[in-house]
Parts: sequence; structure tokens; C-alpha cells
Amino acid sequence: MGTGDGTRAVRAGLPEPVKHEPTLPGPVFAAHFHLPGDPTGPYTYGRDENPTWTLLERAVGELEAPGQDGAETLVFASGMAAISAVLFSQLRTGDVCVLPDDGYQALPLVRAQLEAYGIEVRTAPTGGDAQLDVLDGARLLWIETPSNPGLDVCDIRRLTEAAHARGALVAVDNTLATPLGQRPLELGADFAVASGTKQLTGHGDVLLGYVVGRNAGAMATVRRWRKIVGAIPGPMEAWLAHRSIATLQMRVDRQSATALAVAEALRERPEVTGLRYPGLPDDPSHQIAARQMRRFGCVVSFTLPTRERADRFLDALRLVDDATSFGGVRSTAERRGRWGGDAVPEGFIRLSVGAEDPEDLVADLLGALDASGA
Repeated sequence: MGTGDGTRAVRAGLPEPVKHEPTLPGPVFAAHFHLPGDPTGPYTYGRDENPTWTLLERAVGELEAPGQDGAETLVFASGMAAISAVLFSQLRTGDVCVLPDDGYQALPLVRAQLEAYGIEVRTAPTGGDAQLDVLDGARLLWIETPSNPGLDVCDIRRLTEAAHARGALVAVDNTLATPLGQRPLELGADFAVASGTKQLTGHGDVLLGYVVGRNAGAMATVRRWRKIVGAIPGPMEAWLAHRSIATLQMRVDRQSATALAVAEALRERPEVTGLRYPGLPDDPSHQIAARQMRRFGCVVSFTLPTRERADRFLDALRLVDDATSFGGVRSTAERRGRWGGDAVPEGFIRLSVGAEDPEDLVADLLGALDASGA
């Protein structure tokens, strides 16, 4: 079978064809399964395994770790469930964990909980591979690249080699890049973790997370954590996610190309500062991103002069919804500072580029800039 991204996405995780059966079986809604005698076999109880998860996990694994037979995938109820499963299953009291200080907004909450359990947490920025400076003695390094929402990029291979030399595990949050943008396990990481809520499923209608790892022992503890806390996806969500993966390559290619066009147009506007998009040749992260990423994502960030100007800009948009999250086929944007958890200026905008016609989206953005400045 062909190995292109589009072919892989369309075929990912499908079962062998059976006459008169659907190519992608529908969701299996079951809390329990017939189980006479000893509890052997793949499906025993709905919190442990489900046939719909199995197909989705196979699909995600084929995208994140193609050709890596030892890799295992586990799906979760949300991206945060997946993040928590790795951190809390791998770390113990007295361990040291290194997190980015410019990562996803919920990481400070995670840090507080880790510290409550007696785990030392160190932080450093994503850019400039700054986490290298605080690695000594660490048990686990958590990387987020590109970072959300600032879009800094770090060198996964360099950080991973340094962490492994010190005996640390490495997990990479691959949400913004998607497995079609980069494959952390191929770059040496132990875990690839992501929120499937975003571009992987791409329609803003599913909460989902996943963990892919190649160390059987480490993944066994992640699986045990999922069982203990019950952080499992519903069968319908898993089925919707699998169905949506078939269009991933088309969506990612369209959205990445349009994001670049949007960034190029915004670069010409004097009221726009701090513009970031890894695909721009003059972006501070472009050189590293070009080495390890095959696509640069759908998120563009920039800053307008004031909070009021940013709010007027968002109000003037017609094709872009004011919403939190990213990766959907419908463009969204928000003034990220409204949540209070990110170290960004009041006028900072995180824009998620959707699948609209590029010319229409650029016109809408430029028109909203004009209207908000009046």
C-alpha cells in the first residue's frame, strides 16, 4: 500500500474488509461483554477496552509512528486526560519534572498538583532550547513545540538526546503540529501526546486525547492510570474522531497554506506586531521548524496595540468565530489574555486558520483591521 500522508490518513486503522460489512464499523456501545469462564480475550469491561477505541488507536498509531511496530497508542477523554496520564503515571514523590513556562494554559494547574505530590517542577521557555539548562536530575522532560499560544519552536532531537543522556524520559505535546506536521517518536521522544479535540478531528465537535509511546513498560503504567481514573472516551466520540481522520491530510494542507497566506498579509500591516508563524521564512523559529516539521500548522499569533483595538477587531470579523480552541475547519480567533493564564500582551490574538477560501479569509481579516482602527 502507498505510504503518502493522504493515503495513510484515509486508510488508517480500518479493519480487513468483510463482505456486507461497513468499511468503518459503527461505534460499539457496551459497558460489558459476554464473558463466560476465565476473563481472557481483548474485551471484558467497557472501562478497559472497546472495539471502537481499538480501531482509532490503530489509526493514530499509524500516523504518529508509521513502521514502528513496538509503538502503542491509548486514547483518552480529552487532551488534558492524556497529559495527566503521562505525568502522573511516570512521576513519583521526589522526582524532578521539567515543563515549558510558555506552554498550554492548564500546565500551571498541573504544576501545582505535581508539587502537592512532592514532585519538583522546573520551567524554562520553549525558544532557544532553554529547557536544556534545567535538565540535570530530571526524571521527565515535557516539550511543547510549537508552543501554544506563542508559537516558539525547540529542537526535539537535541533536547531528547540531552534528556536521555541524563536518564530522563521525554514527552512531546504534538497537538499544534499534528502527526502530519511532525513525528516526535521519530525524533527520539518516548511519548507523543496530543489533544485530538483540535486539528486531528478538525470539526470542533469532539473532546479527545491520545498518548503514543514505544516503551512497553512506560505505556503499561499509562494504561493503568487510564483504568484507575476512568479517563476514557465515549464510543461515539472515538468513532467520530476516526471518521474525521480520513480528511486530515486535506485539511492540514489547506489550512497550512492559508495560514501562510494570512501571515504574509498581516506582516504588511503597521498595527500588527509580534507576528508569529513558523512557516514564515523570517520567523525566529523557522530554521528549526523547517528541520523537524513537514507542515507548519494552522495557528498564527500577533498583537494589536490595545485590548480595545483587539476586541473591536474580533467584533468586526465575519468569517472568523470568537472562540477558544484551534484546528477546526471554521476559522476562530480570540484575545488570549481574556483567560488570564498566558503571559501575553492584552492585545494578543491567537488566530486559528480554517478551510475557508484564502482570498475570502484574508479580505475579512484586513477588513476587520481597517474597521477596528476607525
